[in-house]
Amino acid sequence: MVTSPVVNTYPLSSYTFGTKEPKMEKDTSVADRLARMKVNYMKEGMRTSVEAILLVQEHNHPHILLLQIGNTFCKLPGGRLKPGENEIEGLKRKLTSKLGCQFTCSCARLAEIITLDEYVIVKKLIEHTFISTKNVMAIGECVAIWWRPNFETIMYPYCPPHITKPKECKKLFLVHLSEREYFAVPKNLKLLAVPLFELYDNVQRYGPVISTIPQQLSRFQFNMITT
Repeated sequence: MVTSPVVNTYPLSSYTFGTKEPKMEKDTSVADRLARMKVNYMKEGMRTSVEAILLVQEHNHPHILLLQIGNTFCKLPGGRLKPGENEIEGLKRKLTSKLGCQFTCSCARLAEIITLDEYVIVKKLIEHTFISTKNVMAIGECVAIWWRPNFETIMYPYCPPHITKPKECKKLFLVHLSEREYFAVPKNLKLLAVPLFELYDNVQRYGPVISTIPQQLSRFQFNMITT
């Protein structure tokens, strides 16, 4: 019998949430985003992007952390890689930029990304060993790859055979959270914990990439840890 990989999920209440300066979107509309993508493609070639699946649990059920922009649009934290950038290191960079996530235990680094009051709070957490070099999040498995054949919104979980020059390749990585983490959320965004049952097959609300995450995670065994 093949055993499923185990993913530890901790209660949402285990994590600390603060705020930081707003992080404005580069584009004001989907059309602007696709136009910028076309310009970048002409300069750098195919866009490569990485996004993180951050899992917590509530009521003994897995929830995924999503960034909400405005009142309706939700997305996974992550973004475009620099040309030649390593996927894992790029995702770490994006998570640090988007949410102040820590992959090392550096108070000096914390001071660069969060406010003074929040720095004091997190520094105290570090000093009391709730956050340590052995207790930080880690980038795990790539659970999905999506392709954008053209400069359009639609993406596929495969590259169509007639497409020789796709415009984007997006990879989703499962990120293993530790028992204690601090998230610094830009003031113009919200960080939502959305249950898998809400995401499942809900293409109209979340789009094809996010709404299929429950299927992609079905091969994992969730270890619901209560603290």
